[in-house]
Amino acid sequence: MKVALFGTSADPPTIAHQDIIRWLALQQFDRVAIWAADNPFKAHGATLEQRSQMLELLIKEIEPPLSQHVRVYRKLSSKRTIESLIIAQQIWVGAEFILTVGADLIPQLPRWYQASELLTQVKLLIVPRIGSNIEKNDLQKLVELGARIEIAPLATPIISSSTIRNNHTTQGVSTQVATYIQQHHLYSLIDDSRDRAKLK
Repeated sequence: MKVALFGTSADPPTIAHQDIIRWLALQQFDRVAIWAADNPFKAHGATLEQRSQMLELLIKEIEPPLSQHVRVYRKLSSKRTIESLIIAQQIWVGAEFILTVGADLIPQLPRWYQASELLTQVKLLIVPRIGSNIEKNDLQKLVELGARIEIAPLATPIISSSTIRNNHTTQGVSTQVATYIQQHHLYSLIDDSRDRAKLK
């Protein structure tokens, strides 16, 4: 059994996250396990529960609808990815795990808790971002920690959750996520649905 793991701060989840999930759903994985994570390197603008709900809305908007093997597994939520992996290993005993991360996390990965132990137990699938280079030196550091690396053949849009929070905008998030953000008064956002429509 192959299980793709995709933990993200999802603060908020963007259409770039949606692209990654859509692509993972088309690969030969028996499960695609997604969760909202409390990243210890970041300050979060929404609660873990709110971010989990937004991820679920994001997935529901994908057309055609995804099968049940792609969904949010809230029990995997943790500040430490190694802890999420341990829980996943208890759920899917004996599975091969593919940890999916955005290219922006590569320089940060060696500082993750028990990074070497984590990277020797998973295959690392890196998703590039348009306009962002993946440095060979950064990849080499991961290899030295025991990582087996694959670069995904796709590149996500230049949209970041931090930009959405800092600019107080809903441009770059899906329709249902934007509605959720406004209903819950998150990130002090304005209604810029016209701008979001231009992205589609």
